[in-house]
Amino acid sequence: MSKTLEDLALDLYENDKKVTLIYAFNGSGKTRLSRVFKELIAPKNTDDESGDETELSRSKILYYNAFTEDLFYWDNDLENDAEPKLKIQPNSFTEWILRDQGQDRNIITNFQRYANQKLTPRFSEDFTEVTFSLERGDDERSGFLKIAKGEESNFIWSVFQTLMDQVISILNVIETDQRETNQFDQLEYVFIDDPVSSLDENHLIELAVTLAELIKSSQSDLKFIITTHSPLLYNVLHNELNSKACYLLERFEDGSFDLTPKQGDSNKSFSYHLHLKQTLEKAISDNSVQKYHFTLLRNLYEKTANFLGYGKWSDLLDTAPGDKQGYLNRIIQFSSHRTLSSEEVAQPTDPEKQMVRLLLDNLLNNYGFLQQEEQHG
Repeated sequence: MSKTLEDLALDLYENDKKVTLIYAFNGSGKTRLSRVFKELIAPKNTDDESGDETELSRSKILYYNAFTEDLFYWDNDLENDAEPKLKIQPNSFTEWILRDQGQDRNIITNFQRYANQKLTPRFSEDFTEVTFSLERGDDERSGFLKIAKGEESNFIWSVFQTLMDQVISILNVIETDQRETNQFDQLEYVFIDDPVSSLDENHLIELAVTLAELIKSSQSDLKFIITTHSPLLYNVLHNELNSKACYLLERFEDGSFDLTPKQGDSNKSFSYHLHLKQTLEKAISDNSVQKYHFTLLRNLYEKTANFLGYGKWSDLLDTAPGDKQGYLNRIIQFSSHRTLSSEEVAQPTDPEKQMVRLLLDNLLNNYGFLQQEEQHG
């Protein structure tokens, strides 16, 4: 039965499992669900004229999603082009983990584990900004670098992972009067939406195993909700974690949602390729193609290219009739992540909806393993 995101948030709140693992395709509403759930657990204090909800949020829920990255932004030093810095907006989370706990060294270690051992962050003395350089040996280093977006995401996740490690350790002390701080005594949930999307498979597995170990180390009543669009991350966490509830988050044509209970990993509980294929076919049949169907189409192309050993998913567009670059531009425009914003791009036109049909037919007609998978599914 289809529901609103508010309904799903309430279902999650009433779930008694220590871990809830949710798989969802991009565009299905994972990040919005994390926001709705946070609002259910820790609603904004409208009486607070300052608008600062950090203390209230921290008392009930700790969450990581695309909005977490908004706490970090670049000062590109455009005037001198010499010292690009990653600035940290003032917030009690980073101030606590950096100033109070002095965890900057552990953050650096975690970051280098997922990125490059020679790529070194350096915090300013007041912990309001970070610079990055490459260590070259013999005490030499490069100048300040503006790191890639994927590396930036890795760094922000490393801050959150270090914070979560400290919080779990504190709450594992049973006697509250023995804890080094009591500011997390009321914490009930950790909600994690897609930790890092830019890691290669080896580092993604390492992150998943580390995350699972952190969760398993928690001896308090703290509950964890994790959403992801990565089958690999989902599968590793599914295999590593006990006492969990597993779901597939689905978004329907009418804008409603559902959480379908699943047993087993993604390979056993749902077919990634067939689910995408059937969802796209239904949207085409009903003439109800929306922007997020371009995301699903791109996901299907990416998984197909990976399965068949192509270097780029766009290589599969070579067999489609017409303008390859035009197809590529439109898919990227409709499927790209935009901060706060799916409304920036207009709804698909009729020719664009037909493009989805044409490009799906291109996969079905020219890359036969999909039909073979369906016969043996």
